[in-house]
Amino acid sequence: MSVQRVPFALGLVLLLGAFGGATLHQDRDHFDHEKHQKVFPECAGCHAGITEQGRPLYPTPESCASCHDGTVEERVDWVAPPARPSNLRFTHAKHVEKSGEERPADSTVVCTDCHTPSGGAWLTIRRTIPTQCLDCHKHKVAHFSAPDTACGTCHFPLAEATALPEARVAKFEKPKSHEDKAFLTRKGHGEVAEKGDRTCTICHARDFCIQCHVDAPEVKAIQALEPDPRSLALKAELKAPKSHKEAGFLSGHGGRAKRDPAICATCHTQESCIACHRSRPAVVLALHDSGPGRAIGARIERRKPAYHLVNFADRHASQASSSPKSCSACHARQECLECHRPAAGAANGYHPAGFLTRHPAAAFGRQTDCSECHNPQQFCTTCHEQAGLTSKGPLQGGYHDAYDKFLLGHGPSARRQLESCVTCHTERDCLFCHSAQTRHFNPHGPGFDADRLRERNPQMCSACHGHSTPGN
Repeated sequence: MSVQRVPFALGLVLLLGAFGGATLHQDRDHFDHEKHQKVFPECAGCHAGITEQGRPLYPTPESCASCHDGTVEERVDWVAPPARPSNLRFTHAKHVEKSGEERPADSTVVCTDCHTPSGGAWLTIRRTIPTQCLDCHKHKVAHFSAPDTACGTCHFPLAEATALPEARVAKFEKPKSHEDKAFLTRKGHGEVAEKGDRTCTICHARDFCIQCHVDAPEVKAIQALEPDPRSLALKAELKAPKSHKEAGFLSGHGGRAKRDPAICATCHTQESCIACHRSRPAVVLALHDSGPGRAIGARIERRKPAYHLVNFADRHASQASSSPKSCSACHARQECLECHRPAAGAANGYHPAGFLTRHPAAAFGRQTDCSECHNPQQFCTTCHEQAGLTSKGPLQGGYHDAYDKFLLGHGPSARRQLESCVTCHTERDCLFCHSAQTRHFNPHGPGFDADRLRERNPQMCSACHGHSTPGN
């Protein structure tokens, strides 16, 4: 007699989606279909739920016992397998309905199209055969060679497949597109993610991206993903791009960072830069601090530049003098003092010979920051007193280069470099003359806009005027 087979659902890709760890199950189901190929002429006899809504998908133990009663056949203990967690959009009912719409009643789209290898004998059953499924869905390629945009045809986003265990996620296989050398670049996976077609969501969630992206909170495509810690089962490793391996990159990376700081902010935090940059230049301060919702960023190993050869310490002075900013990028002044002035009481050391005679000009011109090593109110005062450079009265010179009339012209100096004044003076010293209650000298320079200052910070006015600020 002829064998009639019930139209069955089109099998889809294997459970694990775009990164599905298992590619093709060739193991037979626990039930030995092939051994029963002469017993069952159709699939729906046991799997009634495929074609009839509300019926069970698997046979009951009682139906098996009709043959396996201990007399006709030996008894068996049959228990239907539990529902298998999946991220598939596939349902038998939908595919049965679809096959009926697209093909006539005598359609050859049968269970074997999805569950029997091409050319296989009746009841040579496999769970699914991805290649045959893809053929039906117009993708004439191997499973993981299909376009990334095709994944959503068969699979739910990971965040929606809540029953899928982390162990299964860890076995997701990488699609061919991800093996492209350019995939990890901004023009690779970055552009795919920015399209917003949810292709990435099939296997990834926000947690996965945060493994590498320091700028994750600022990237809309990443924030559009749902958080899901299961995505961390897929490990991502932050690797230096090719540009970082080019000759001269280390010496020229500062210019690149200034031209396009957003590129650096993808992988680098301030912490990764200060491993080398002790002075924290502006381009470093523009980067993000590490914190929740961000990757820890690239871990930098501090290395000497190529020109720091064995004898560099003996000849570094000329370069340090001509290009101090280059040194300060990596070195703090304290490192210099460890050699140049190992003891605070040592005579000569850090400063060159004869520096004492010209240090007033160097200090005034801010050639160096004296306060990094010296306490001006103690160190400077002690030396000036010993040299007799002290003030003999309120209006007499002293520390100001022994210039008797310095007070008469101190205004421009104070406006130009007020931080130098506050090394020794407090606000009280200024108010001794510049106050409406004392000598009435106007502290306001030419072009002073009282209304503008009062609007910005009225408390500053009250320091001198108290509660009787003019204009109130």
